[in-house]
Amino acid sequence: MAIEVRKREGETSSSMLYRFTKRVQHSGLVKEVRKRQFTKRIANRGKRRNAALYKLEKQGEFAESKKYGSK
Repeated sequence: MAIEVRKREGETSSSMLYRFTKRVQHSGLVKEVRKRQFTKRIANRGKRRNAALYKLEKQGEFAESKKYGSK
């Protein structure tokens, strides 16, 4: 989805930039990009499983070290 603005005869650069900005805002592109900015991609099943196992292992290590007074 390309937005194109051409400079009109006798038009200043700032007014052309203003028109471009208005077109981008009107198209909803900025809104869409901001909405997608923080969405996370879904990791595959194996990767999620490995992450969960790693987290459990680290929690166990932390609990054990806390039990013996290391941390």
